[in-house]
Amino acid sequence: MSRRFRPGLRGAPADVVDDLRRRRITPHRVESATTKRDFIEAVAAALDFPAWTGRNWDALVDALGDLSWLPRGPHALVWSRPDALRAADPAAYQTGVRLLRDAADASAGTDRPLTVLLLRGND
Repeated sequence: MSRRFRPGLRGAPADVVDDLRRRRITPHRVESATTKRDFIEAVAAALDFPAWTGRNWDALVDALGDLSWLPRGPHALVWSRPDALRAADPAAYQTGVRLLRDAADASAGTDRPLTVLLLRGND
């Protein structure tokens, strides 16, 4: 497992976000999604993708590989309830997880490293 991709963490999203801020990591919350389209939109909204960014898997890969519009420094994508997508669309979940893991790994050592946290059991 990648150090920058952490599935199955427990905790309330607000508490996780507060902890990230204390650690001087910019948090970006991805709300629960049940479709591929909703997931891509949620990631795009969380990371404030530029308006010109497409809304498909290829565009998601391209945007996650750039992140130049974000301020320099560490960033964390906090995905609340990924189990909702896994239950509704297992193929989209697997693809989304793979793309996020790859993006987190590729960002290591850059001026905008991305950590991905998947939360479950949110209280």
